Amino acid sequence: MVSQQPSIRVMPLGDSITDGYNVPGGYRISLWQALEERGDRIEFVGSQENGPPELPDRNHQGHSGWRIDELHRRVGDWLDTAEPDVILLIIGTNDIAQGHNLDTAPDRLKGLIDELFHHRPQAQIFVGSIPPIDEPGLNARVVAYNQAIAQQIQARQVQGEPLIFVDLYSGLTPEDLADGIHPNRQGHDKIARMWYEAWTQHRSL
Repeated sequence: MVSQQPSIRVMPLGDSITDGYNVPGGYRISLWQALEERGDRIEFVGSQENGPPELPDRNHQGHSGWRIDELHRRVGDWLDTAEPDVILLIIGTNDIAQGHNLDTAPDRLKGLIDELFHHRPQAQIFVGSIPPIDEPGLNARVVAYNQAIAQQIQARQVQGEPLIFVDLYSGLTPEDLADGIHPNRQGHDKIARMWYEAWTQHRSL
């Protein structure tokens, strides 16, 4: 008798975009369905839980309103408990919206990623750029942050780290936002599709 492959433990990690503010379950709904249809056996992991009936696995690690530093302070315990194989990270929107030490936001992200690898050195980490904000001044800061983290992750990839940058920003428009910041269902479906495309291209089994 052939034993089944163990499930791939996936931690959706971040702020309200991961939680699914306005759309409980957020991008996790469509991503779960797409990966299941592809034949991947996945398990979403994390201490939080929400989503509709069509999302059978509702665990995640999204925290509405949280900044990079707040996630960093708590993430070690979550990783030790959930033991993810893959981490899907979107974080930084609240740093921008709150104007929290914007010049050092990319450095804080680097520290957070270092913490992820410290606890899960073999994990594969997909880092998404943050979505647009429908306010020109704030969105300019979003663009600058996304450019900085893309360069940072490219440099780390050269060093052999299992990091993948996923450009979520370019796939979204203001019409994909429910309130100028949070994605609507259409926006979450687009995020799910971009995660899925990155997964199918880069996922190391």
